[in-house]
Amino acid sequence: MGLADPIIQRQLLKAVLSLPPPVLRVASGGKAVHVGERALDPRFQFLIHAAKRYASAEGQSEQQAQKTRSVWAGEREPGVKLQDVTIPSASGPIAARLYRSQDKHPEMPLIVYVHGMESGEAEGFEGCDAFCSILARCGRAPVLAITCRPSAERPFRACLEMVMTAYHHGLDHTSSYGARPGAPAIAGDSIGGAFAALLCQELKRRDQVQPALQLIVYPWLDLSAGSTTKGLYDEATLPEQDVEAWAAGFLGPGDDPEDPRISPLKSPDLSGLAPAVVVTAGFDPLVDQGCDYADKLKAAGDPIVYRCYAHLVHGFAAFTGVVPAADIACREIAGLVREGLQGRIPLPGP
Repeated sequence: MGLADPIIQRQLLKAVLSLPPPVLRVASGGKAVHVGERALDPRFQFLIHAAKRYASAEGQSEQQAQKTRSVWAGEREPGVKLQDVTIPSASGPIAARLYRSQDKHPEMPLIVYVHGMESGEAEGFEGCDAFCSILARCGRAPVLAITCRPSAERPFRACLEMVMTAYHHGLDHTSSYGARPGAPAIAGDSIGGAFAALLCQELKRRDQVQPALQLIVYPWLDLSAGSTTKGLYDEATLPEQDVEAWAAGFLGPGDDPEDPRISPLKSPDLSGLAPAVVVTAGFDPLVDQGCDYADKLKAAGDPIVYRCYAHLVHGFAAFTGVVPAADIACREIAGLVREGLQGRIPLPGP
């Protein structure tokens, strides 16, 4: 697209994606994409097909990729106000963003959200902005978001310490953020989902109070299992979704992916953790990890709600602007979070 304004580009793309599903499938290779009994959403099929053709023909700079993501992303929810926040830490200030809705409930806790950034994603909040505003408005709770992408300069364990710092900062400043006193909720997507799970496990090791809730969205929970689904999702993932490449970028020379403090799915004991909302996408190399973690939480007796959005892809929360099914899923997730923060996640049955 040659137009510079992402809003105009988004409207044009939405017009294309409003074509009937059979037309979109013909434009995307001619047939539906299946994994087992799951069929990929035709809008995602079109976007993935177009992204792979563009990437193979021309390649994309990081700046071009960022512009593309801004087109896919939805607009911020009405009535949600932003405030840039700086969280002090021993390793330097942490940039954060506070989302507060005019409809927030005064008895809701703070949600500390960790956006797990992929290798090609520029630093910033664009990838989680719309979803965090949906959480704030539909969840009726203030959201304090940080971004986290492990790298050589900021290895995995340093990122976990950053998440712990942000969580304790939220705990100490609940009133100034318009939340009820007490433990915040912790939430995260992709590698941020791992940090959310690891935080709950680390608080248990330290015998500290658990978060009000843990929201884990299409999480990466076992960094040793990068090749278990190799080839299965090749037609149904975006170009940058190479799990083995992610692992190479996230793990330093001293990091053991078998260590439960890096791969939370490896933990032998998940009892006594915060109530959980675990969300997966059907077209995601990581889908089995989220499902297995939900099963282990349930077996451990933790309150748990699990949802798999079978027709969507990893990262769907960043596509609320152009894929209606992704937008609907994000609003349903926010509703589950609201229910969970009000104590309505049931304990597992016998």
